[in-house]
Amino acid sequence: MRGKRTYTPRQEEPYKVNSKIRAREVRVVGDFVEGGNAVMATDKAVALAEENGLDLVEISPSAAPPVCKVIDYAKFKYEQKKKQKEIKSNAAKTVVKEIRFGPNTDDHDFDFKLKHAINFLKDGAKVKAYVHFVGRTIVFKERGEMLLLKFAQALEDYGQVEQLPKMEGKRMNIFVSPKAGKK
Repeated sequence: MRGKRTYTPRQEEPYKVNSKIRAREVRVVGDFVEGGNAVMATDKAVALAEENGLDLVEISPSAAPPVCKVIDYAKFKYEQKKKQKEIKSNAAKTVVKEIRFGPNTDDHDFDFKLKHAINFLKDGAKVKAYVHFVGRTIVFKERGEMLLLKFAQALEDYGQVEQLPKMEGKRMNIFVSPKAGKK
């Protein structure tokens, strides 16, 4: 497909700037206005911004009259992106830890894996426990289900079951999430 270009729409600016502000009058806030804020005609506010070599940016369009600020728009957009990035990085990331069982897992192995699951839940991670059926062990589905239910019951104090044992292919899964306030 030589010579054909795909149309990509230009990204709309999130804020109205200078002549794009359609209101007849605006409330201008900031350092360039006496008393911190004043209501004035839009063209007068744009002229004030241009005098200072800056832009008039509409901060709150839903207010009556709309609130605008005299600032450097490029710097303002940069600061907004930086804030958004910081908020995104501080958002909680859910970690899922997996614990694998066989249908014939003994008590000692079960207890050992249970301790790991308790530590994972205390740290705030979700636990996905599964019984993997290899070859002919698929005939022991009930044994696998009993094992996962016993596991869920043992974790009752530390987490809550999100999904009861469910067969998916050769695996039977169960999900346990940490109880609120147990971190």
